[in-house]
Amino acid sequence: MPNLSVKDVPEALAERLRQRAARNHRSLQGELMAIIEQAANEVPAPAASLAADWAAAPGTVGSWDPLRRGVVVGHDARGAPVIRRGNKTVEQIASELRARFPDALTQGPSSVDMIREDRDSR
Repeated sequence: MPNLSVKDVPEALAERLRQRAARNHRSLQGELMAIIEQAANEVPAPAASLAADWAAAPGTVGSWDPLRRGVVVGHDARGAPVIRRGNKTVEQIASELRARFPDALTQGPSSVDMIREDRDSR
């Protein structure tokens, strides 16, 4: 197991850590391990490089601009932002789309037929 070392810890900080360890009924080593474990398990906020990966150019398709495209309500396990873009339910959106495009599902080739045709052409 690797060892970590923290050098030049101010005495006041070391004493506060000792007191915290005593309050939690741990050794100083155990308290430091608990603090490190908690910090390592936190979901990080998206780094600047992650935000740069999300944004191609402001306003373009696929760009991430939380002020224009929604509200950041949290972060997923990878640290990517979870953005809420509206307050409609899926049912409301589906009914609006059905009203706008009543024949959209009946026109054109079937996706099943397209997949079969592609598969059979190989």
